[in-house]
This record gives sequence, structure tokens and C-alpha cells, in this order.
Amino acid sequence: MNEYQKLLQNIRRHVSLGPTEEQRLLTIVRTTRIRRRQFIDQPGYVCLYRNYVVKGAFRSFFVDTEGKEHIVQIAIEDWFVSDFYSYITQTPATLFVEALEDSVILQMQYEDIEQLCTEIHALSEYFRITTERAFAFSRKRALSNLSKTAEERYLELLERYPNIVHRVPQKTIASYLGMTPEFLSKIRKKLASKS
Repeated sequence: MNEYQKLLQNIRRHVSLGPTEEQRLLTIVRTTRIRRRQFIDQPGYVCLYRNYVVKGAFRSFFVDTEGKEHIVQIAIEDWFVSDFYSYITQTPATLFVEALEDSVILQMQYEDIEQLCTEIHALSEYFRITTERAFAFSRKRALSNLSKTAEERYLELLERYPNIVHRVPQKTIASYLGMTPEFLSKIRKKLASKS
């Protein structure tokens, strides 16, 4: 299956586009290969693209004033990844978005999507739905970080995204869950001894 079909399948889960509308969308999509450790967004630069992950894994993070990294998103195949605040507001990014593996993404430029959404209502609806879901998930994650123990957060991640745990470095998962890698290691050992 080619990379465009994966994106179209994602869209079809939410809305229906006619064949002409699908072809029109594909005219604004470009395939980009990204090397491991390469950045697709960086602080200070406006995020111009909505990036759909065809193959690979990414992390979005910011660096605090003490130089500590804080992971705010991990993305794998069939997910979108960008500094979404920068993308939506077209203001300078505050996040780094870095490839954790050699990856392939489909990029759609902000102006192109905005124009196409005025022409194709279903596409506008698709981006509304996916943006709302991303916001809802972000809110749920924030509440989880405030209300659940570290072990509960890890188990929730493991249940919801079992593939991530095996593909993404423990240090990245620990930062995403708001703990040290050493503490995550203790949790994993404790859970392994229970099984």
C-alpha cells in the first residue's frame, strides 16, 4: 500500500471524500524522508506543515530554563505530529519535533490546507474532528498526570499503546510520563515480578 493510501484510509474513518476531492488533496501532499535525530520543527521557527507519519516515530519536546527536556508527544504511524500551537496560530514554535527512527512523513502546508478546506467541506470537517480529538486527548493526559500515580500512568500507556513501549527509548517514555528513567525501570521490574 502506498503512503498516500494510508492517509486516505485515516481520512475515510472520519469523513467521505469523492475521488476528485481525494485527488485534489493529494496534489498538496509531499512525501518527505526524515533521518533519525533530524528535526522537523524547532523553537523560533513557524511550523508550516501538518505532518502525517507513514513510517517511523517522533517525539515533541521543550527544554526548560535548566536544560531539562520534557516530552509532550510521542507519535508513530498513522498519527499527525507537529508543534500544533505554532501550526494553528502560525506563530514561532516552542517545541522541538525530532525523529526517533528513520521515518517517512506526508507534509501538507498550512496555506494549502486552509485553501482546500474552503473548497471541500468534508476535508474541513476531517481536520476539525482530528484537532478536537487531539485536544481532548491532551486534556485527558494532563488530568492523568495530575491525578494518577506513576505506575497507573505507565499501565495506561502500556494498555493504550503497547507498540510504543517496545520502539521508543525508556528515557523518552519516562519523560513523557513525568518521571525519571530510573523510576520507570523500578516500575517495570515491579510489574515483571508480578507476572
